[in-house]
Amino acid sequence: MSGPLARVIAQLMVTGAGIVSRAFVAAYSQAVQNARTGTQQQVKSMTRTSKMSTAEALQVLNLSKAEMDPTRISQQFARYFESNDPNKGGSFYLQSKVFRARESLHETLELAAKREEQEKAEAAASAAAAKAAGGGAGAGAGASAQETRQEGKGGPRMKG
Repeated sequence: MSGPLARVIAQLMVTGAGIVSRAFVAAYSQAVQNARTGTQQQVKSMTRTSKMSTAEALQVLNLSKAEMDPTRISQQFARYFESNDPNKGGSFYLQSKVFRARESLHETLELAAKREEQEKAEAAASAAAAKAAGGGAGAGAGASAQETRQEGKGGPRMKG
């Protein structure tokens, strides 16, 4: 009786080992593929994607939108960061919220400053383009009239 039972057990072990080895090879192949292409995705998934909103940051630092300037943000940050120091009986969670609030507001101010600079640059560029178009219209008209006159004298001439 141990003969047929031993054979069944051996067949189950061989079949199980074959399944496990195929699964291991498939998992290893997938890991190699992920290592080649998935590094950027892994970095993105590991970084914090949810930022604190400006409204929440203003609430955390007890500020209004009118008070949103770098010195006032720094004052409120120092006040709340110190008062929530874990070594003084404060909360690390609240201290980190205060830190993220300051970070979010500084980022908002930087983006607003960049946007303002871009708008100024675009306004200056459009003013320069308008000025060039206004002054260049007469010169362009004169050149096309000159070309028309030259075409009547044997075709357009190439200037080298």
